Amino acid sequence: MISVSFLGSKDIPKTLKLLNDTDTDFIHLDVMDGKYVSNKTLPFKEMKHIYEFTDKRLDVHLMVDTPSSFIKDYASLNTEYISIHLDTKEDLVSNLKLIKSYGIKAGIVLNPNDDVSMIVPYLPYIDLILVMGVVPGRSGQKYISNTTEKLKELNVLKKEYKKLNFKISIDGGINDRVVKKIKNLVDIVVSGNYIIGSDNYQEKINSLR
Repeated sequence: MISVSFLGSKDIPKTLKLLNDTDTDFIHLDVMDGKYVSNKTLPFKEMKHIYEFTDKRLDVHLMVDTPSSFIKDYASLNTEYISIHLDTKEDLVSNLKLIKSYGIKAGIVLNPNDDVSMIVPYLPYIDLILVMGVVPGRSGQKYISNTTEKLKELNVLKKEYKKLNFKISIDGGINDRVVKKIKNLVDIVVSGNYIIGSDNYQEKINSLR
C-alpha cells in the first residue's frame, strides 16, 4: 500500500486535489509541534480543512511531545492510523489505548536510533510499526541504508508473534530505487517529495507498487 506525504508541498490544496485523483491508499499527515521536532506544521483548525480537497483515508504521524492533546482532534477526521513516538513525555500504553478508543488503528514510530527490541512490550496494543528511514521532522532527506536491517528484524518479530496482526510501514527517503530493496519487507510505503515533486503523481505511485 502507498501513503503519500504532502509535507514538502508549496501549495497544499493543489497537491491534495492532485493526490485525490490518484489511487494512493492513504494521505500521510505529518503533525509537528515545534517541540518534539524543531519544525511546526499547520494547527488543527487549518488541517481539518483537508477534506475540502480530498476524501482519501488519513495515515497520521504525530511528531509531538504530548500526543493526548492531538489524538481526539485527528481521530475526528477520516483517519485509518494514528502513530506516536516511543519517547514522548506521556505514558505510551495510555495513548495507544486512547487512539483505539476512537476506533482508529494505533501505531508506534521507530526513529533511526531506536532499537527494535524497544517495541516488543507494546506489540499487543498496536496495528502498525512506522519505521523512519530518516531523522523525523524534514522532508527531502536521503534514506539511511541500515534501516533495511531494522525492517528485516521486524519481519522476524512478525513471524514470532503471528497472533498479533501488525503492519510495517517505512517513511523517509523513499523512491523507486530504495523500494526495490525493501518492497518485500514492508506493507505500507510512505513517500513525499519523490511523488509530489514530480509532474505525474500516478506514474510515481505506480513505480512504488
